Amino acid sequence: MKRLVATAQEAATTDAEAAGQKPPVLSNFPGKTDIMTSAQKSMTPFLLLCLIGFAAFFSSYLRIPVMPLLAATMGAGPAQIGTINGAFMLTTGLLSIPAGLLADRIGRTVPIIAGVSATAISSLLVTLCHQPEQIASAYILFGAGLAAFAPGMLSLVADVMPPNRLGQAYGWYTTAIYIAMTLGPATGGYLAKTVGLRQVFIVSGCLLAAVALLALFVLPKGPPRHKTDLHAALSASFELLHNSRLLACLLATIGSCIGFGVFLTFIPLYAAQQGYDPAQIGLIFAAQAITNVVGRVPIGSLSDRVDRRWLVAVGLIFLAIALASFGQMVRLPCLMACAVVMGMGMALTFTAIGALIAELVPTVQRGLAMGMYNSCVYLGMMTGATALGVALKRIAYPAGFAAAGSAALVTALLFFPMMRRRQ
Repeated sequence: MKRLVATAQEAATTDAEAAGQKPPVLSNFPGKTDIMTSAQKSMTPFLLLCLIGFAAFFSSYLRIPVMPLLAATMGAGPAQIGTINGAFMLTTGLLSIPAGLLADRIGRTVPIIAGVSATAISSLLVTLCHQPEQIASAYILFGAGLAAFAPGMLSLVADVMPPNRLGQAYGWYTTAIYIAMTLGPATGGYLAKTVGLRQVFIVSGCLLAAVALLALFVLPKGPPRHKTDLHAALSASFELLHNSRLLACLLATIGSCIGFGVFLTFIPLYAAQQGYDPAQIGLIFAAQAITNVVGRVPIGSLSDRVDRRWLVAVGLIFLAIALASFGQMVRLPCLMACAVVMGMGMALTFTAIGALIAELVPTVQRGLAMGMYNSCVYLGMMTGATALGVALKRIAYPAGFAAAGSAALVTALLFFPMMRRRQ
C-alpha cells in the first residue's frame, strides 16, 4: 500500500512539474481532513443554538419572581398563585409530546419559532390582565409556547453535533439554559424594583420577540421532513413505548424532577421555619445553582468517555442523599452543603440523560422522544410539589424530604435493570 501511494505521489509530482504547477500532496490518511472539517462546521450551528436557548429562557424567566407579586396586587392568595404556576407546568407537560411529534413531521424550525412567539405574546398579554384568572389564561399560552420550543431545540442539538460529542454538547447546552434560568429571575426582580411589575412583562415580551426574529434567520436546519401519513407516524411513535431503555431514562427524569420540585417549592419554607431570612435562603439556592452549572460541562465531556448509565445512577443517589439530609439539617452551612450535593446530582443525571435519549432513538423520532423527556420534567416537578404539599398536612418536613429522597433512590434501583433489557 505504501509503495502504491509513493508511486502515485511521484507520478503526480512529475505531471505537475511538467505543467509548471506546485505538486500536490497525497495524504496517507484519506478522510481525516473531512472528519475534522465536519466537526468544525458543526460548532457554529451549535453555538447559535446555545445563544438562542439562553436568550429564550432568560427572557421567559424574567417573569418568574414577578408574577406572584403582580397577582398579589390583584387580590390573589397563595392558592391562586399556585394554580397559575400549576396551569403553566401542566400545559407544558401535556403538550410537549405532541409538539415533539410535530417537530418530527414538519421539521424543527416552525415549532421553535412558533413557541418563542407564543411566549412573547403571553408575556405581553399579562400586562393587560386585571384579574388572577386572566393571568392564568395567559400562562397557559406560556406553557404551550415552552412545550413547542424545548423539544425542537433539544432535538436540534443532537441533529447538528457528531454522535461522539453528544455528552459534551448537552453539557454545554444545558449549562447555557441553566445559567439563563438563574440570571433571569434575578434580573426580573431587579427590574421590578426599578421600573415596575408590569413593565417587566413588557421587557420580557419584547426580548422574546427579538429572539423569535433571530431564530427565523439563523436557526440551523435539522434533518429533512418526514412526509409520512399520520397513521404511520403514530404507529412508529407507539413503538417507542416498547423501548425499555428509553422508558428507563424517562423514569429517571420523573424521579429526579419530583425531588427538584420539592426542593424549589419547600426548601424556602423549611429554611424560613428555621429562622433564616430571604438572603440566607438565597445562599442555599445559589449553592445548588452554581454547582449544577459548573458541573455540567466536565460531566458532559466525561459522559462521552464512560458508560452514561453509571452517571445517571450516581446522580440519582446524590439526589436521594441530599433530599433526605435536608430534613435533618438546621445550620446554614449544612443546608448549603446539602444543596451542593443536590446540584451535583442534577448535573450528573440530566446531562447524561439528554445524551442517552438522543442515542437511543432514531433521528426521525428524536423530536417525540425529547417531547416525552420535557413532559416528564414538568409533570415530575408538578407531582413533587403537589404531592408533598398535600402530605405536609399530616407529616413534618423531615419525613416529606425523606419520602422525596426515597423516590429518587427507588428510581435508581429500577433504572439499571430496565437499561439492561434487550430491545
